[in-house]
Amino acid sequence: MSVQVINVTYASPDCPESWHDINWRQCDKAVRKMQARIVKATQEGRWRKVKALQWLLTHSRSAKALAVKRVTENQGKRTAGVDGKTWGTPEAKLNAMLSLKRYGYKPSPLRRVYIPKTNGKQRPLGIPTMKDRAMQALHLLALEPVAETVADGNSYGFRSERSTADAQEHCFNSLAKRDSAHWILEGDIRGCFDNICHNWMLDHIEIDKVILQKWLKAGFVYKKQLFPTEAGTPQGGIITPLTQRITFIDLCRIVLGRRFRRLRIASCWRSLSWYRMFNCNQIFSHNDLFDQQPHDLLALTNVEGIGI
Repeated sequence: MSVQVINVTYASPDCPESWHDINWRQCDKAVRKMQARIVKATQEGRWRKVKALQWLLTHSRSAKALAVKRVTENQGKRTAGVDGKTWGTPEAKLNAMLSLKRYGYKPSPLRRVYIPKTNGKQRPLGIPTMKDRAMQALHLLALEPVAETVADGNSYGFRSERSTADAQEHCFNSLAKRDSAHWILEGDIRGCFDNICHNWMLDHIEIDKVILQKWLKAGFVYKKQLFPTEAGTPQGGIITPLTQRITFIDLCRIVLGRRFRRLRIASCWRSLSWYRMFNCNQIFSHNDLFDQQPHDLLALTNVEGIGI
C-alpha cells in the first residue's frame, strides 16, 4: 500500500502566491482595524501602545500590499527615481511587497526637478524611488490615525474626506453673520518646506524615528551631483504633506497656547511678534520666518470688501 502525499498551497493575503491572489477587502479590513486601535490608544494618551501598534501595522503584509498598490496605481506610477525603476508587472509588485522591511533599509537620494510657479519662480520637487515611496505609504498608514486624532477640527489641508468646498462652507458660516469678525489675517511662512528643523520633527512626530531620520538625511541628486539635506522636508514625498500638517498643528499650539479661536483685529496685530516665539522653540532653522516682501509678510483682508 503506497501513500501519495500531495502538497497543497493556499493563497491568502498573509502569504499570496501571486499579486492577483491578494484579497484586497480583507487587507483593507485588517488595516482599518489596526488603525482604529491606534486612534483609541492616541485618545487615551498611551503613546507606548501607539508605538507598538504602529510597529505591528508597518510589519503586516496587508499594509505592505496596500502601500505597494497605492504607489503603483496613482498618477506617478510611471515616474522613476534615481534608480530608473518602476513596478509595472504583477511579479514586480509582489516582490516589492515582500521586500518592504525595516531591517537594512536605506533610502536612495531624491531626484530633484524644478516645476514653474505662477509667479515666475520655480518650485523644487524631489522624486523618491518606488521603494521609498512604498515605504512612505506604509508608514503613512500608521501615522495618519495619530494625525487625524490630534488634528484641529477647523483644518482642511491635506486631510482625507475633506475638500476645498468644506473649507469654503466653514468660512461662509463663520463670516456671514452680523457679529462675525471683519478681518482675516493671512501669514506666509518663508520656505516652510525647506527650513523646518530636522531635530524638531524627530522629537514631535509620532513615527519610527530611525526611518524618518533616514528620509530626512537622504539628500538629492541634481545634474548628476549629490547634495546633502541638512534642513527641511522634500516636496514630492507621499508622507511629506502629513508631516507638514503635524508641524503646523504644533506650531499653532505654541503660538496661541491652545486651540484656535476666532481672532479679532486687536489680537491679529499682536501676531506680528510671533516670530520671537518661533525662534525660542527652534521649530525652524531659518531666522526669517515670514517673507520680507510687503505683500507676503502679513496680509489683513477686509471681509466686507470681498462681498461676504
